[in-house]
Amino acid sequence: MCRWLVLFLGLLLAVLSALTTGKDQWFPSKYGAADTIGAANNLSAHKTLQANRLVKQGKSMSLAIDTGVDTPAPPFRSFQMHIMHPGDGTGTPAGPLQATANDDMMIVWLGMGTQIDGLGHAGINHRYYNGVHASDFVRPSGLLKYGTHAIPPIVTRGVLLDLAAFLGHEIVPAGTAYGRKEIEGAAKRQGIGIEKGDVVLLHGAWMKHYDKGAEAWLWQGWPGLNAEGAEYLAGLGVVAVGADNAGLEAWDGKGGAPGSAVHQVLLAKNGVYILEGVWTLDLAADQVSEFLFVLGQPRFVGAAQMVVNPIAIY
Repeated sequence: MCRWLVLFLGLLLAVLSALTTGKDQWFPSKYGAADTIGAANNLSAHKTLQANRLVKQGKSMSLAIDTGVDTPAPPFRSFQMHIMHPGDGTGTPAGPLQATANDDMMIVWLGMGTQIDGLGHAGINHRYYNGVHASDFVRPSGLLKYGTHAIPPIVTRGVLLDLAAFLGHEIVPAGTAYGRKEIEGAAKRQGIGIEKGDVVLLHGAWMKHYDKGAEAWLWQGWPGLNAEGAEYLAGLGVVAVGADNAGLEAWDGKGGAPGSAVHQVLLAKNGVYILEGVWTLDLAADQVSEFLFVLGQPRFVGAAQMVVNPIAIY
């Protein structure tokens, strides 16, 4: 009798454990337990060809801000440029061609300016995309997997959602959260849908604060995505989500630092890349809702983040 009771209790515990695990488990990824590129699996030649047909004017536009010593960033992130063997217009040129030159070296945090967050950037209790533990891939010299150098070229349909226009603000106030309602409302207003393989950019006109300096753009918070909105976009199969602020997720400027729920939902749980500090003002001014999005990031091996220069062509 006791033996059967023990077996029953063991089975009951196993069932309860399975039910709990099924509710909370976020790995393995739907792209496979060994996958390392996440939602980039949703890119395809067919999608690229479709996006190419969005080019009507042949106009190309950078969606990046400049990165330098004056770029607003958290105090622990910095930028240093060193010009090696600098020429000041004096000295003896080399050889019969009178050659002169400059080289450069940078010491820079790659999470500055306009940037992409790779799948090794944000995790949950030391586990990252596909449940891989930090001890298995994080090294002081670089990530052994999920490095931004391994992200495939992203050439696909870009979608700009004008949240400022939808919400009726010249600049969406700090702390305003974009959830499913706001995302669907902005898309409906613009007469577009969000499709698998898209890159979605959220425009709150926050870059109008950028030239005012770090206090206005960075330290008073910003509008942005919430976890519900992140889940919704991930469920649609988007490759990346970006915004015109420093951190993507909504922050009211209080409490010391922004939260991380959106980063965890997108990067760790769904393999969706994050773009921050995206310059969207010109696209919004041209009333562009969809365009050809192009990004080929520098291939610095093992980086968790990367300064990038995404391009919109329409």
